Amino acid sequence: MEYLRRSLLKRALSALSAAALPWASAQAASASGPIRVALIEGLSGPFANAGEAVYRNILWAVERVNARGGVRLPAATGGARPLQLDRYDSKGQNEEALSALRSAIDDGARVVLQGNSSATAAVLLDAINKHNERDPARRVLFLNYSAVDPALTNERCSYWHFRFDAHADMRMAALMEVIREDRAVKSVYLIGQDYSFGQAVLKEARRQLGEQRPDVQVAGEELHPLGRVKDFAPYAVKIKASGAQAVITGNWGNDLTLLIKAAREVGYEGRFFTYYGNALGAPAAIGDAGLGRVVAVADWLPNVPGAQSEAFYQAFRQRFPKPADDYVHMRMQLMIEALAQAIEKAGSTEAAAVAAKLEGSSVSLHGQSGTVRASDHQFQQGLVVGVMEKQGQPGVRFDVEGSGYGFKVIRQIPASKAEMPTTCRMQRP
Repeated sequence: MEYLRRSLLKRALSALSAAALPWASAQAASASGPIRVALIEGLSGPFANAGEAVYRNILWAVERVNARGGVRLPAATGGARPLQLDRYDSKGQNEEALSALRSAIDDGARVVLQGNSSATAAVLLDAINKHNERDPARRVLFLNYSAVDPALTNERCSYWHFRFDAHADMRMAALMEVIREDRAVKSVYLIGQDYSFGQAVLKEARRQLGEQRPDVQVAGEELHPLGRVKDFAPYAVKIKASGAQAVITGNWGNDLTLLIKAAREVGYEGRFFTYYGNALGAPAAIGDAGLGRVVAVADWLPNVPGAQSEAFYQAFRQRFPKPADDYVHMRMQLMIEALAQAIEKAGSTEAAAVAAKLEGSSVSLHGQSGTVRASDHQFQQGLVVGVMEKQGQPGVRFDVEGSGYGFKVIRQIPASKAEMPTTCRMQRP
């Protein structure tokens, strides 16, 4: 009996040890394997082109970090480790984005990237705040590259959220640098997508026009469903009939391309002051009618003067040579560089430790630089404004997406001037 008891005990211990092996292996892998970064974005549906453009940019940034040996961590925590970019398709839906977030966390990601919708960003931010409070052992950082609703770094600011794009009010102020001096503009038409970002753009346009161009009349103001309008002709007809010399819009993706195309088709000849008119099909859609008329604000444009800027753009074109893939974002490169540096300085991938090093950090790449403002986690960087012209014209060496049209830089706004105050009351863990 004693022999049988010992035999059964030995078998039980062996089974317990075997069951523990996968857990131990997973723990070892998490300490020495790749650092998983989850991109949650609409990779199908009406804005799939915008999502794929983001993926190319983030992939290129990750490849750059890995080409130099990955993220350097102490030997005790696994030594140098590569970044691994995982794709999660939100299909442009908030519920799908939340499901993707849960999957990403379960898969081991502790850094989440998203940006192509401020509404989705707000939903993810709320979920991440709750998750981090509920499950501190698996806390997550949220790096935002394009969701520019000002509230995200004002009243809704979070220790776990960092925005690397200039928010909507900052971009509007940059456009106003041009509108203020354009005395041909006597009236404007405001149009945007009917969600938090689009609403914020129109509200701020009215406010800044009142401050800087009180002589300009608002000839019309309209919000339309996000990603659902297939025919913008009725909107274009109203814009033309209003007599406005200019349109101000924050539209992006197909909502911008279809709007501009419809305006061209009804013969509208006014200027478009845009947040995203420099790519994703917009220049090709408007054609010659946009020369000298389509204005765009960005953190960087391919025709920014300087050898370093040109080398950066040429390197992107070598990596992605298809003209249709030509939509490069400097801020996304700076974001991944800042993340890698913060992990190295923290000596850890733990979210709170990395966040502490991201706060106040500065990063530079190819002559472009920026600093994360600790008070609200809003990245502070210079902005540029460009106007659409034909490739080959002075200041337009590079075109956009093989369209034959590019953007000539007409304003360069330093970070110190682009900065705006915040109402954030940061709560730190």
